[in-house]
Amino acid sequence: MPARNGTGPRGQGPGTGFARGRKKIATGARAGLGGTNECECPKCGHKEPHKRGTPCSQTKCPKCKTPLRGAFCR
Repeated sequence: MPARNGTGPRGQGPGTGFARGRKKIATGARAGLGGTNECECPKCGHKEPHKRGTPCSQTKCPKCKTPLRGAFCR
């Protein structure tokens, strides 16, 4: 952006520079983990199905009242 006005190199428009056509790749915790299907109690081992939209840590074990964890969390 020679003129620093968002028009791209030599005024040809955005998306015409060095990284044109490249897509951003998701990285980190949001890349492909996909959540869990069941929540598990770390204390007594009780398992129950995961309720979509509610984190396992906000659900308490019905047996010992300990917050549950996702089955993939170790």
